[in-house]
Amino acid sequence: MADHWNRGHGAVDDMLDAENKRIADNLASKVSRLKSLAFDIDKEAEEQNSYLDGMDSNFLSATGLLSGSVKRFSTMVRSGRDNRKILCYVSIGLVLIFFVLYYLVSRLQK
Repeated sequence: MADHWNRGHGAVDDMLDAENKRIADNLASKVSRLKSLAFDIDKEAEEQNSYLDGMDSNFLSATGLLSGSVKRFSTMVRSGRDNRKILCYVSIGLVLIFFVLYYLVSRLQK
């Protein structure tokens, strides 16, 4: 009877070992997938950071250009009366050119 008990106990141990191995393999595959996802997320974050750094430098250069233009415009407005006339003529000309181009583009689309 003791021999029967040991054989039954050994079969249960074998069955539990097989179940543990199956669960461990399943867990290992899930860990591998999670590791792969973590590497992909890290790679994507690095790419996004480099993209944002590039955008930051582009915005800084655009800010520099705009501030220089505003300074030149302010200097022109503060200067004598002749420059104000030229500024008005240029502004009116730009507005007229905008409306003419808008009309031509809308005409071409129809």
